[in-house]
Amino acid sequence: MKRAACLALAFLLFAAAPATAADPFARSRREMVEQQIRSRGIVQPDVLRAMEQVPRHLFAPRPLQEQAYADEALAVGAGRSIYQPYIVAVMTELLELDRNDKVLEVGTGSGYHAAVLSRIARQVYSIEIDAGVAQQAIRRLGELGYRNVEVRVGDGYQGWQAWAPYDAILLSAAPPRIPQPLLDQLRVGGKMVAPIGEFFQDLLVITKTADGLEKRSVIPVVLSPMRGKVRDVHRPRR
Repeated sequence: MKRAACLALAFLLFAAAPATAADPFARSRREMVEQQIRSRGIVQPDVLRAMEQVPRHLFAPRPLQEQAYADEALAVGAGRSIYQPYIVAVMTELLELDRNDKVLEVGTGSGYHAAVLSRIARQVYSIEIDAGVAQQAIRRLGELGYRNVEVRVGDGYQGWQAWAPYDAILLSAAPPRIPQPLLDQLRVGGKMVAPIGEFFQDLLVITKTADGLEKRSVIPVVLSPMRGKVRDVHRPRR
């Protein structure tokens, strides 16, 4: 009886232990959400919850994990980065996602933003032009249990026609102009969030209506350029 009572007590103590006992970065994530995201005007509960749930440090190289919740982008090699937490949050909030939504992401990168989207939307389809980067993201997302994210290697300019139309499209990489194939794959009433421009970009929200497109500029940003066919299609003529 004494042994059983001790085991029961140990179980209760373990169950009541704070999340930081299992996840040493849980407090850092909460502080990130409060100090960097909520304080800057992000209010959607699903976005705040997703940013607090997804372990950003596990999408970063081990030497950078201690910096994962700082108010800055994380360079992850090969000219790539995990964007500043606020930028991830604001781009996600602008999509105005519903739990039944199907989302297309162009530019998988580490897989972090896809993971955030997956905590809000029903299904995320993500395209990455670099095969090595895509394989790392696939492995990481699989190991962490993100079952509603599907990643493929491809040129994001062409989108992913097999699963169109999408309720929302996120461009994590910046094209000089909005790719027409992506607009074609967005449903009427859906939203696209995209950084548009060259080195300096405007973060735009594009809403597809029955009468055309409604565009709204939100903030200036400097994000990674979109690679691939978009550079040939939109190359200035001489």
